[in-house]
Amino acid sequence: MLKKGKFPILTPKTLLKEALVEMVKTKLGLVCITDLNNKLIGIFTDGDIRRMLLKNQKPFSAFFVDDIIDHANLDPTTCKDSDSLKESLKLMEEKGIWDLPVLDEENNLIGLFHLHQAISKLI
Repeated sequence: MLKKGKFPILTPKTLLKEALVEMVKTKLGLVCITDLNNKLIGIFTDGDIRRMLLKNQKPFSAFFVDDIIDHANLDPTTCKDSDSLKESLKLMEEKGIWDLPVLDEENNLIGLFHLHQAISKLI
């Protein structure tokens, strides 16, 4: 699991352009969006970018000034820190996702389960 500080966590008012910069910097296909109390509000992924471009009829550069929350998935699939590696991998396979935000028992964001790291633990 990637610990906080090793993956991008942004606020709802972060501009989409800044989110893209963070995704490129960290070489991850997503950013997590939290409130001031560290509660996960949603995620924004590279897949959301593709869907956004196809759905909306405006130039890509026009999206740069949008708040990230306007295009985020507000109901992301998550796991708990108490879930096993096997349970988390099964959930990722079922949902067809590469990244899984990890929440504690109070639903605070504590990490990110990334498929590549999980596979490296198994090999």
